[in-house]
Amino acid sequence: MDWKSHCMTFYQKSKMLRAYFSSSVPTFLSTDNYEILGHLARNHTFALEDKQKDAWLNQIDILKNALSSFSDGYLFFEFAIPRMGKRVDNILIINDMIFVLEFKVHATTYDTYALEQVIDYAMDLKNFHEASHDAKIFPILVATNGPEINNTHNILQDKVYSPLFANAQNLSHILLNALQTKPDKAIDPKSWAQSTYKPTPTIVQAAQALYHGHNVEEISRSDAKAINLSKTTETINHIIEKAKRGRKKAICFVTGVPGAGKTLAGLNIATQRMHIDKNEHAVFLSGNGPLVDVLREALTRDDVARAKAANQHLTKKEAQIKTHAFIQNIHHFRDDALITQEPPIEKVVVFDEAQRAWDKKQTSAFMRTKRGQASFDQSEPNFLMNVMDRHTDWCTIICLIGGGQEINTGEAGMEEWVSIIREHFPDWVVHYSPHIVHDDHYLTNSDSKQWLRANAFAEKNLHLSVSLRSFRSEKLSEFIHALLSLEKNKAKAIYQDLKITYPICLTRNIHTAKRWLTQQRIGSERSGIVASSGGYRLRPFGIDVRNQINAPIWFLNGKDDVRSSFFHEEIATEFDIQGLELDWVCVAWDGDMYLENDQWVYRKFKGTKWQMIRQDSAKTFLLNAYRVLLTRARQGIILFIPEGSTKDHTRLPEYFDETYQYLLSLGIDEV
Repeated sequence: MDWKSHCMTFYQKSKMLRAYFSSSVPTFLSTDNYEILGHLARNHTFALEDKQKDAWLNQIDILKNALSSFSDGYLFFEFAIPRMGKRVDNILIINDMIFVLEFKVHATTYDTYALEQVIDYAMDLKNFHEASHDAKIFPILVATNGPEINNTHNILQDKVYSPLFANAQNLSHILLNALQTKPDKAIDPKSWAQSTYKPTPTIVQAAQALYHGHNVEEISRSDAKAINLSKTTETINHIIEKAKRGRKKAICFVTGVPGAGKTLAGLNIATQRMHIDKNEHAVFLSGNGPLVDVLREALTRDDVARAKAANQHLTKKEAQIKTHAFIQNIHHFRDDALITQEPPIEKVVVFDEAQRAWDKKQTSAFMRTKRGQASFDQSEPNFLMNVMDRHTDWCTIICLIGGGQEINTGEAGMEEWVSIIREHFPDWVVHYSPHIVHDDHYLTNSDSKQWLRANAFAEKNLHLSVSLRSFRSEKLSEFIHALLSLEKNKAKAIYQDLKITYPICLTRNIHTAKRWLTQQRIGSERSGIVASSGGYRLRPFGIDVRNQINAPIWFLNGKDDVRSSFFHEEIATEFDIQGLELDWVCVAWDGDMYLENDQWVYRKFKGTKWQMIRQDSAKTFLLNAYRVLLTRARQGIILFIPEGSTKDHTRLPEYFDETYQYLLSLGIDEV
């Protein structure tokens, strides 16, 4: 079977039907319960447990009783929520209203997790399902044995109503009450069901869905405005298969704007190759420690939860063995290769944020002092390619390159990769995104650009040009670039369009910022505070960047954990949050980078005072740190710029005031 057949078989097995069963309400009422159950069972792609059958039969009974007096409406069972890789129990459409029903059969309480779940489903439809954008959406949590709750019809956000609480007896009454709201244009249920879905998952949601067999088409946008991630995947698959057939070694470079889905593309390739041919031992490698830790922990927790839901026993340790093999820290991969001269088991490796691989000086110093390798004299790209070059037949390296995101001393950048290939690996087949030679964010050396043009293959589908992280606006990265480049008129013009869907605001009070974050988030949406790792003088405001967060806890734990991002007590820096994201972010801005006479001033804090940064590379790292911080929010940002103090020489007002006025001049509102 060729690779296309493999991919098609894999896709067909994982393809997510919109609904397991759907019909008009009158047809539903007249259809035998076990016939409906048969439809649900046939379309269920996982092992069907008695517990699930019982839940469906209870749902059918309750819905038939609740809808017995309804003469119209349309009902969907197990409607797909692609971004989350999950299904909502029921969607009921009546007139102009969409009811999102989540059943907890036999439940006696309305649990917080279930409440967040049904709100998330409603918001997912509102944000990502085109026909639901302007509809009234009522999330309803049905605890079948729960108490009666006095519901109110308040709008939560943009025609999404606050959740309603129902039990088996009063569901009909609650539906009828909601239908008393002023009607708008009626929804055509069949057209609604076929409407375009444009989900933009968080990287954690994407990793979980892909790891468990969903296809990238199901969990990512594929509209005309965005370059389809599936095209990038198809291009890379062609490169892998060509190398495999020709017994060649290939390397390809994938580029993209911040949040465009480079990591998602890499995860998709790794998971797809894992399903196509397990003997390739495809692996996702990253030098981004927090990203690796968060994704591993998220996959492990998800594996254990899925096993528990299926009444299977799986310990966390057992789950970790598998997930840790799939996602690895690139430095651990490197260290393992020092032990032997044998080729690694992996034939396909994806290097995330490959521009952050260490240069020769940084790698040699680390290997000398930390690994006892006194004679080590290679850069990380050089050594990693040497390791893969041990294969006697074929292999493929996929490098995901983020332009303008180098944030640390010793990061080699794209220049090192090209130099190493030219000097040491001329037999490797090189494929690259054309943006590498057209955009100075990737390569500045004209000789390197010319060498690529003459000796490598440009592939337009290896560039992802539209930000998917900020689903409310595709212009965020462009705006942040103009803001940091001090292109005031351009930034101001972009922001006029941006602010319609993506709120950005300013404050000089940290308590106001925290309150704003709390007010914005809905359901399980996450918020948190981030700051530059050099922001040492934010300490008077309770922001201590020197305290290291535990990334999996900060990004994954719930609202009851004081160590999580929700509590706004522990602060993430650019090193913690690069490659990850939150829904709502407060960026705390310190005096390490501030405006003076319309120019950025770059500084670092040492001892008791600020010191000027003179080195151009260090200035670039600091500018990129703020670029990373300002592009981590999916839904909106609040910028905290302190007032400054004449009594503290490290926090003088002039270190903050011009920056604040500049941001105001762009049209950003103060709160």
